[in-house]
Amino acid sequence: MKKILVIEDNAEVRENLEEILELSGYEVLTAEDGKVGVEIALREIPDLVLCDVMMPRLDGFGVLNILSKKSQTADIPFVFLTAKTEKSDFRRGMNLGADDYITKPFYKDELLAVLETRLRKSEQIRRKFDRTENGLSAFINEARGYEELKKLSADRRVKHFKKRETVFEESDYPRYLHFINSGKIKIFKTNEDGKEYIIDILAEGDFAGYVDLIRDTKYSESATALEDTEISLIPKEDFIALLNANRDVASRLIKMLANNVTDKEEQLLNLAYHSVRKRVANALLLLGDKEGEQDISILRDDLARIVGTAKESVIRMLTEFKEDGYIDINDGAIHIKNRQKLETLPG
Repeated sequence: MKKILVIEDNAEVRENLEEILELSGYEVLTAEDGKVGVEIALREIPDLVLCDVMMPRLDGFGVLNILSKKSQTADIPFVFLTAKTEKSDFRRGMNLGADDYITKPFYKDELLAVLETRLRKSEQIRRKFDRTENGLSAFINEARGYEELKKLSADRRVKHFKKRETVFEESDYPRYLHFINSGKIKIFKTNEDGKEYIIDILAEGDFAGYVDLIRDTKYSESATALEDTEISLIPKEDFIALLNANRDVASRLIKMLANNVTDKEEQLLNLAYHSVRKRVANALLLLGDKEGEQDISILRDDLARIVGTAKESVIRMLTEFKEDGYIDINDGAIHIKNRQKLETLPG
């Protein structure tokens, strides 16, 4: 059952909408103003938001502005319900990313037709694909239904990188979006003394280099294969076309690419400001997430570059963690035995 959030300050209109939608087979959430509506949307994650424009505390434009910037609600279809018909209001709403308008007073059939159309379109685009080469192909095939995206996968090719081979270098100009089919790469920066600082480890199902493609600037980081790695190369022009062609496609792909940017930023802050012991623990947890259930195979030099400390300090911390029963080390590979202990280490 699809879930629709109705945000409307007029109690009579709100109750009327609730009755129509429930009789039509929808689960209905209601809010009496924009502030409450945002809270409910972030908590319940509805399939569609139907929102009045003129409301106290927070108007419909404010609601849309907030929800469109939150990763969990950015691709939810948003339909304005308004008695105002001035072109400036429509233009403002569309510029903010609204999907449609329904003007008061409305007909029941008109209301349901608009909502059904938006839900069906959103369902096609927001389908969750697995983060594999098949998943990427499925997403591309779905997107190819749009005229602007027909050539998205036409020139895509696969390239194999040997261990320690450069994928791209800082200051090079990006030509492709990189999608990792198998293997792992490290993303790093190099200071004036030639010292590396590893920013991230990317594995199967991850994308690389998309920030600089969006900015249309040279690479701000470098990437090197940590093991034999297979990467699909999506031409820059097709990637940009995908972002520009359709709001639903763009928001879905951005969420795939970002891979929970908020969590990643928090992890980087933790690595930067916590104690060495806590930073090593956080680095292991980060790498463990990349590896799934497999053991973590990484050079101690590279682990030290992630943590931002000396190799000797990392080795000492790993020895302590093993003695404490948090990890096992077999032939250099690290196995996390007690994730909870690592997560709850004091900073």
